[in-house]
Amino acid sequence: MTAIANAKVTIVGAGAVGSATAYATLIRGAARNVVLYDINAARVTAEALDLAHGAMFTGSSAVIGTSDIADTAGSHVIIVTAGAAQKPGQTRLELIETNARIFQTMIPELVEASPEAIVIIVTNPCDVLTMLAVEQTGADPARMFASGCVLDTSRLRWLLAERAGVATTSVHAYIAGEHGDTEFPLWSTARIGPVPLLEWTRDGRRVFSAEELDGLAHEVRTAAYRIIEGKGATNYAIGLSATRIAEAVLRDENAILPVSTVLGSVQGIDGVAMSVPCVVGRGGATPIAETEMSQGELDLFRASAETLRSTADRIRG
Repeated sequence: MTAIANAKVTIVGAGAVGSATAYATLIRGAARNVVLYDINAARVTAEALDLAHGAMFTGSSAVIGTSDIADTAGSHVIIVTAGAAQKPGQTRLELIETNARIFQTMIPELVEASPEAIVIIVTNPCDVLTMLAVEQTGADPARMFASGCVLDTSRLRWLLAERAGVATTSVHAYIAGEHGDTEFPLWSTARIGPVPLLEWTRDGRRVFSAEELDGLAHEVRTAAYRIIEGKGATNYAIGLSATRIAEAVLRDENAILPVSTVLGSVQGIDGVAMSVPCVVGRGGATPIAETEMSQGELDLFRASAETLRSTADRIRG
């Protein structure tokens, strides 16, 4: 597992999410060269200049802002955040028509400039946009995938850790399915350390009940709505999530992350992009087909797949 020397990461979109992703990439030292690309030349130049002014504090990484897609050529990882933003009360799936039109031109141009890049799609609805982008470009699904439920999983682990009184890194639980309203936790395999959630105790008492877990799942599923209502956008945590995925690729970590890939014969699902735990490394993302699910979770997984499939079908016409 060797990191790519002089790695180049392009972040597409200089809005709230793209700028936060560029910031996270710089302060974590994820890549030597960071390109922030946007069709709004004034905005992207200003964002990159603001980031560059902190170079003394972030190490050796360099950042440029550009509206010329030629400057993205030779990227090792491309993180796509460009598109219409989710408004208060709006679901992710309601963004599809606008963002699908943007992707029709943008994704092929990015792939042509960097044919060897791993493409990580963050723009919502990320699952459906990934399905359409893979179909349009003929890309290997392992090399063009969505950030999926990585952020949702982080939200879940934070909530569980707060109640259990442990570090977030000691919680082993995943959100699967759509990055959206039909997502669900894989409770059947969730653990704190080696202990199943319902058996975890604190001060001699069990911390979780089935009812409380249902409430936590709802809190995770609706977290973005609360944040968007209060401040207009979610950006910091998704920026960190996208950067973490890029790190796993650039460092060839083979890390297990619940990204969203176009599945082939995973729990009977084919041709739909949705999140399951995947091995993420230099070659991209490979779903773990052996991921265990209870019958109830399997039913939710299939229902989520049907929602995504029907949405994609509507766009295809």
